[in-house]
Amino acid sequence: MKEQELIDSLIDLSFAEDIGDGDHTTLSSIPDTAVGKAKLLIKEEGILAGVDAAKAVFLKFDPELQITVFIRDGAQVKPGDVAFTVEGKVRSLLQTERLVLNIMQRMSGIATVTNRYVKLLEGTNAKILDTRKTTPGMRMLEKQAVKIGGGYNHRIGLFDMILLKDNHVDFAGGIAKAIRAAQDYLKQKGKNLKIEIEVRNLNELSEALAVGGVDRIMLDNFTPEQTRKAVEIVNKKVELESSGGITIDTIRKYAETGVDYISVGALTHSVKSLDMSLKAV
Repeated sequence: MKEQELIDSLIDLSFAEDIGDGDHTTLSSIPDTAVGKAKLLIKEEGILAGVDAAKAVFLKFDPELQITVFIRDGAQVKPGDVAFTVEGKVRSLLQTERLVLNIMQRMSGIATVTNRYVKLLEGTNAKILDTRKTTPGMRMLEKQAVKIGGGYNHRIGLFDMILLKDNHVDFAGGIAKAIRAAQDYLKQKGKNLKIEIEVRNLNELSEALAVGGVDRIMLDNFTPEQTRKAVEIVNKKVELESSGGITIDTIRKYAETGVDYISVGALTHSVKSLDMSLKAV
């Protein structure tokens, strides 16, 4: 499925789980003819993300809603800012409110944390990457949020890159066998996918370099000192990615070693949502 199709499916599923056979609170208390206006009010400093997704939610539910955007995705926001207003049937505003907030708070939280990491890499060549440690069903939106925050997407899923991790290597019978099996598979299937392999120590790194034919090597749980040594050994022959337990306190040390990428699962798996609300005007 394409990215937009997955987002549309998420919206449909979200409405199904939230509204079910009807929002009986709204249906019982608000006349069908009532019209009104609401504003998206920011209550915490951060990076805004999810405006486009919010528009998709509103218009999928009620194409007659009118959205006026004041602040775009990627902008720095502060308490009191109004990102947009939405006008139309009050019933539509009330039934879309929670889904819009769930998406925008989550996306803005991810963009804010990503931006914090990105700023710590300034002056180095390293790029921040996300992982597949995402909320089931929300991956496309969460990975959009990483890009809005200034980061880069690793593979989207299992289909758009070969990443031979430790379990693949162990089950395949070692570094060399895993790499050659991946290369043979791509030839047989006529696929043009990048190959990345995870290594756990300098010996495995040397083995991967000896086999060759990989696009990127992931240094798993290396210390900054070991990473620096790996950068010297590789000498720009392939891309290098640092991964495993890297935090906001240690990321700068890794970036200064000369690695090309640093992947951080915390961008998406344990992020605090940015506080905001959708209030009647």
